[in-house]
Amino acid sequence: MIRLENISKQNSHRILFLEASAALNRGEKVGLVGPNGAGKTTLFRMMTGEELPDTGQVAVEKQVSIGYFNQDVGEMSGRSAVAEVMNGAGPVSTVAAELASLEEAMCDPDRADMDAIIERYGEVQARFDELGGYELEGRAREVLAGLSFSQEMMDTDVGALSGGWKMRVALGRILLMRPDAMLLDEPSNHLDIESLIWLEGFLKGYEGALLMTSHDREFMNRIVTKIVEIDGGSLTSYSGDYAFYERQRALKEKQQEAQFERQQAMLAKELKFIERFKARASHASQVQSRVKKLDKIERFEPPRRRQVVSFDFPPAPRSGEDVAVLKNVHKGYGGRTIYEGLDLTIRRKERWCVMGVNGAGKSTLLKLVAGSTEPDAGTVTVGGSVKMGYFSQHAMELLDGDRTVFESLEGSFPQAGQGSLRALAGCFGFSGDDVEKKCRVLSGGEKARLVMATMLYNPPNFLVLDEPTNHLDLDTKQMLIMALAAYEGTMLFVSHDRHFLATLSNRVLELTPEGIHQYGGGYTEYVARTGQEAPGLHS
Repeated sequence: MIRLENISKQNSHRILFLEASAALNRGEKVGLVGPNGAGKTTLFRMMTGEELPDTGQVAVEKQVSIGYFNQDVGEMSGRSAVAEVMNGAGPVSTVAAELASLEEAMCDPDRADMDAIIERYGEVQARFDELGGYELEGRAREVLAGLSFSQEMMDTDVGALSGGWKMRVALGRILLMRPDAMLLDEPSNHLDIESLIWLEGFLKGYEGALLMTSHDREFMNRIVTKIVEIDGGSLTSYSGDYAFYERQRALKEKQQEAQFERQQAMLAKELKFIERFKARASHASQVQSRVKKLDKIERFEPPRRRQVVSFDFPPAPRSGEDVAVLKNVHKGYGGRTIYEGLDLTIRRKERWCVMGVNGAGKSTLLKLVAGSTEPDAGTVTVGGSVKMGYFSQHAMELLDGDRTVFESLEGSFPQAGQGSLRALAGCFGFSGDDVEKKCRVLSGGEKARLVMATMLYNPPNFLVLDEPTNHLDLDTKQMLIMALAAYEGTMLFVSHDRHFLATLSNRVLELTPEGIHQYGGGYTEYVARTGQEAPGLHS
């Protein structure tokens, strides 16, 4: 359906693609992977025709409709969320808009042209029905409900929604369109676990071709059956899911390594012979033939190692047995009660993950424990020897925009040496000149990494983490999971990343309208016991 044929593309001084080829065929579900800045978004833009390759061509079959979702949703306002989602559905959206404006006009009883309006309304309504408008609205509401919109939010002006919810509206528009090919750039980014699971089911049932990037390996694993990797300017296809690709790539690296080392040993042996006998006339012809042989050999490259850095925690000071104790806690906002008599004891080395639908009070619990909000009644006591580190989305807004990454770290740790701070920055993806970037120009992911680096350099013995992986790419996320798996302290966290939940939790606190449930095992045991991956989702 869409073919990339020998494409080359340069972005300022960087070569993104060099005579690279790949294809997206009918019905295929493909995951696109590669390090940050490798050119994933550029590839999408070339497929939609927004950018052109420098050489080579992008061939799209005639009449193929393409839906492209990216993180840049643009301006949205003046329409309800449901109307905005229907807006991408071709002619019916124009008719829906006229229908809405006629309905508004009919609400004004003083209009002189009411008869004409009512007559026109009848015509437009018939046309809307003919185009399947009523089924479309039903489907649009279904999609929005799947993305966790309440009925009230669906009918709210989309301009009043936050960036994350607007992102869901833009995604809903593409899903409702059901194009022949969907190109989804990070569709899982702003979704909670319930929406993620719904989207997973939707995409599995979608019959068109799908090309997507995602920082959520579990999500990708369950949907794609092929991986295209961008690395060093070339595109390599692997048939299988993300886990299969990881195994194949590791195997390929091992083979390349062995091939390279065998050749290096052979070359060393030959060069030693030449070196030893080059001055002897009796060996002249042998030396000559070996020199010629070496000139003709095609040299193997050493495998290009992916820069995946690991981060080792300095050991955290030991805390007492009771890290945090909540007794008979009541908390509400406005007229809404969130907690009524909550009791919870968090003990040393426990790793609690908090599960619950939107608005159940997950972040509120973390704020109560971190002391950034007070209970209306009851007590929250943190142990005397507890040193807490609290990561929230709000922490990213508190970075000083005028400081560089390095100055920010230096300000937090004035006693630390330049070398160790640079090593820390490198672990969290700030290598070379990146440490000189001003905080104000950092992306969401970079801000999250900087806050995380600051928190973990001198580690607390109690980590309270609210969506710590929200903006992190696959490699940084993996580094963080490995570091936290080796962490000796106590954790309380909220995350919608199932790989993160399964690897790190050993306790589950589930918040539901029926009450609060505590589970002794981690997330994997919770799924096995409840038969669901998240509260309110019965599989």
